Amino acid sequence: MTNAFISPTDFLATELADGILTIRLNRPDALNAFRPEMLIGIAKLVERANTAPDVSVLVLEGEGRAFSAGVDLKVLQNETPQAGKIGNVFDEAARRAYLALRRCSRPVIAKVHGACFTGALEMALHCDFILTTSSAKFGDTHVKFGLRPTWGMSQTLAQAVGIRRAKELSFTARTFLGEEAVTLGVANAAVADKEALDALVLERATAIARNSRAAVAAMKDLYTLAQSGCDIEDGLVEESSRSYPEIEDTASRLAGF
Repeated sequence: MTNAFISPTDFLATELADGILTIRLNRPDALNAFRPEMLIGIAKLVERANTAPDVSVLVLEGEGRAFSAGVDLKVLQNETPQAGKIGNVFDEAARRAYLALRRCSRPVIAKVHGACFTGALEMALHCDFILTTSSAKFGDTHVKFGLRPTWGMSQTLAQAVGIRRAKELSFTARTFLGEEAVTLGVANAAVADKEALDALVLERATAIARNSRAAVAAMKDLYTLAQSGCDIEDGLVEESSRSYPEIEDTASRLAGF
């Protein structure tokens, strides 16, 4: 592990192997509920990984029985939410974290098992895709607690599942399992258990790491363009016109075909 990827907080653990940087939420006794320093730590690690020559793909996961139960409500005991906003004690740190995930040129996989509620689901949806277990529990519980989203739920969930399904999930605050998460479009795949999830994520991350890092970064940039809501004809023109001089391994890769 290089110094760049030593975790800035004990509430996160890191591991770098074969181009795969794993960032692990490390509060298992609290179901990895988010504290502000965890969000800031995620941001710092992802920002460093963005240009690191030894990182091709990132994995965000949770230690113990869950990905994350969401925000640690104990942190808010001395805070008074205004107009349904959770407040800057979390929001500023969360914004830095989710922007780092979205802007990272390396793909980020959310590896979800156990619980993934509200703020945790928001962070997972900011990753490039989600892999999960059949028994994992997802939910957007903002309205259950008299809150409104400020970490992106209204945008990312709607993009993932469509506006009508997103409304139903958010208005009801219901829990849904991993298999339904795949059907809805929240997750890409759901497997039987944590052992199978470990194997699947390693397989997908290794496949990404084998490919041209610069070409993968270009693909991520172009898919970000597709998410921007631009007209399809404008998008086609932009796809063709964008330049990626960082892709320098085309000839060597074709020669080895």
